[in-house]
Amino acid sequence: MTAELLPGMVFAGYTVESRLGESGSVYLAGHPRLPRRDALKVLAASDAAARARLLREAEAVARLDHPNIVAVHDRGIDQGRAWVAMRFVDGVDAAALIRRGPAALPTARVVDIVDQVARGVDAAAAAGVLHGDIKPANILIESPAGQRDRVFVTDFGIAGNPGPAATPATVAYAAPEQLAGVALDARTAVYGLGCTLFELLTGTKPFPGTTVDDVVRGHLYAPAPRATDRVPALPPEIDAVLGRALAKNPGERFSSCGALAAATRAALLGSPPNPAAPLPNRRLPIALAGLAIAAAVIAAAIAVVRHEPSGEPAAAPPIASTTAAASMTTSAKNTATTSWGSYQHTVAYFTGLLPQTQDVQGYKGIRCSAVNRELQPVSVAEQLPDRFWVSCTGDAAPVERLTMNCTSVDQRYLVQPLNGMRVEGDQKWQRPSGTGRIIWGTRNDRGLLLIDFDRGNRTSCGIEVVGLTSGSDLYDRWWPGAPL
Repeated sequence: MTAELLPGMVFAGYTVESRLGESGSVYLAGHPRLPRRDALKVLAASDAAARARLLREAEAVARLDHPNIVAVHDRGIDQGRAWVAMRFVDGVDAAALIRRGPAALPTARVVDIVDQVARGVDAAAAAGVLHGDIKPANILIESPAGQRDRVFVTDFGIAGNPGPAATPATVAYAAPEQLAGVALDARTAVYGLGCTLFELLTGTKPFPGTTVDDVVRGHLYAPAPRATDRVPALPPEIDAVLGRALAKNPGERFSSCGALAAATRAALLGSPPNPAAPLPNRRLPIALAGLAIAAAVIAAAIAVVRHEPSGEPAAAPPIASTTAAASMTTSAKNTATTSWGSYQHTVAYFTGLLPQTQDVQGYKGIRCSAVNRELQPVSVAEQLPDRFWVSCTGDAAPVERLTMNCTSVDQRYLVQPLNGMRVEGDQKWQRPSGTGRIIWGTRNDRGLLLIDFDRGNRTSCGIEVVGLTSGSDLYDRWWPGAPL
């Protein structure tokens, strides 16, 4: 059999219809027994290690069941070549959208793509499967007529548990710890998604370079570029978000892809432009003993890329030094990734509504993070300020955004209609959990609910919910079951 499968050929019982994409390794094929077409990925290489790696990844991903992850249906070996049958996504990848130019990627679409990718990647990480190769080509998008995009992640790059890197990501999107060959965790995926977000917004990679050497050095040493330097029309808040996502030290990044997605939505859609917050310290916390060791890390990563067989992952570069591995691992272990920190006490008042850690979902699937008045992400490790906010994003069915606005001083929060709001209802509410006031209406063609509390520990907080196209619809679909 030829290396490339041709239409009409039968492989592993599947009848090949056409090739998908440009790689030559994925085909649209008819199922041998069911009236269904699958995407059939066939390994070109025949070495045992490559076969084992592909099958191991297939088995890990097959255990996942999430609407934003390409489902794996079957896998095996036929005629000495490993294959995996996956759900056929009838659409394009994000790399194709980038090539079409800015018109194909308006800001709201970018936000939605990043949010759906984050949901899939975080769900996989919670199941012990890290995505080690997040990039536009591994993000597939279906666009059903009259419906929102359906976004899927595929090709996880590694299939295993958190720990030392087994394979590097595509270098253009690789986190520093992947290039150094030290321990990975969920924040490695945050870096890859940050690189992808940068490219979706600007059409360029954060560290483009003219050679592989340049790209690797950029990831290891160069500060994160500002997206607004390449696209001045972008809100400056996004520079702080990207700076945190692309921090060299994993401990300075967002704790999850969901937290990055929430901050992205807040920066791009949640507020008018404001001066960008200072970027975090992005020095790589690896004790490289002089330029000789630094050059060795770069050379190892470059050698891996240059000797990587086409279409297949390569072996990991060697660890630069014992000190390097220890520094990175210690940093990861000492960083709390799920606690609300100083916000925990207040968040606990809204159990059932707000996620009790930042790495999980709340009511109706919302994801939340701490922000300031301008909706810029803030650290929960700092002392609780007098006024503080928690911003949450949803899937727009029905919640698009939920914001909790609180004061830490002894002062009651009272809701009032917002300027420009067309009030459709205003009443006192009473439930076993407490009482308060709710106002609903429409503002800027979006439904809006405003809620306060006049009993218990929640009196210093107000809730704002945005979604759908009218306050009455939002009230009917969200309020009756809201855990308040």
